[in-house]
Amino acid sequence: MALDHTLRLLAKARGLTAAEIAAAIPRVGAATVSAWMRGEKTPGSAQLDALARAFGVPAGALLATLAATLDPARTKGEHELLAAYRTLNTRQQGALLEVARTMAQAPPRKSRD
Repeated sequence: MALDHTLRLLAKARGLTAAEIAAAIPRVGAATVSAWMRGEKTPGSAQLDALARAFGVPAGALLATLAATLDPARTKGEHELLAAYRTLNTRQQGALLEVARTMAQAPPRKSRD
């Protein structure tokens, strides 16, 4: 999930406006926060730390997607699976994880090719 999308979701979940978020970040106005939420600008590291504190989440959580997209150890399939997982609601995510755990514990099946 992109940073702008994450910020919009966190703001909505906490019922905060861009102005209310800006009030928690030194030297940042509502227009700047709105630009971050639209993906037009990216906050600096000090601003990310302030955003994380305002939302009550670790700063790394705001950039988790960015870090994941830069992880060369992940395959394209892993990225696609993670992207699909993030579109699911909490109940669906739990069900998918249960299926994945079950599949991981099962002995490999022989191919019928």
